[in-house]
Amino acid sequence: MGGSDDISRQGSRVTEAGRGAVFWLTGLSGSGKSTLAALLEKRLIAEGVPAYRLDGDELRRNLSAGLGFSMEDRAEHIRRVACVAGILKDAGLIALVSVISPLRAMRAAAKAQIGAGFYEVYVKASIETCISRDPKGLYKEYGEGKIAMMTGLTSDYEEPAAPDVLIDTEAGSAAECADRLYDFIRHAREYEQTDRT
Repeated sequence: MGGSDDISRQGSRVTEAGRGAVFWLTGLSGSGKSTLAALLEKRLIAEGVPAYRLDGDELRRNLSAGLGFSMEDRAEHIRRVACVAGILKDAGLIALVSVISPLRAMRAAAKAQIGAGFYEVYVKASIETCISRDPKGLYKEYGEGKIAMMTGLTSDYEEPAAPDVLIDTEAGSAAECADRLYDFIRHAREYEQTDRT
């Protein structure tokens, strides 16, 4: 086989009006990204809206197996997740992406890669709250020396400068935050359908 120059890109057969969208949930570990994505996926599917949740930690075990946690590897992980999310969007699905993506440049690259229909959702919670929640036990493992780096503690998390929506999970319950994000998704979908027809 030849190199990548021999591969021609085939356009999507899905019409512009029928395409989906990507809601990119960024925030510290423990902020509530995965919880919100799971609640929204269930609600959207129950309403007949095709949706799929992409969890950054789960994808690290398969799609990004072999990658470490250097900034270069994390950027590559984000690129791969964005590629999958873009495919889902072009197939007409709502992609709910929950991934820390700590640097603004990483999120900007994902937005540029996905194009129209990308929405940045900042799931906000203080580092103290995230440590107290610790749903995946990562902060505990960091404290025990089992993890060398932890975003928000030993490596920076750059808050979004102008997210499309901010969900403060310290200001309401998981259900209340999910309701707010659902309203945003509904309005965004209405805008997408109007803007593309």
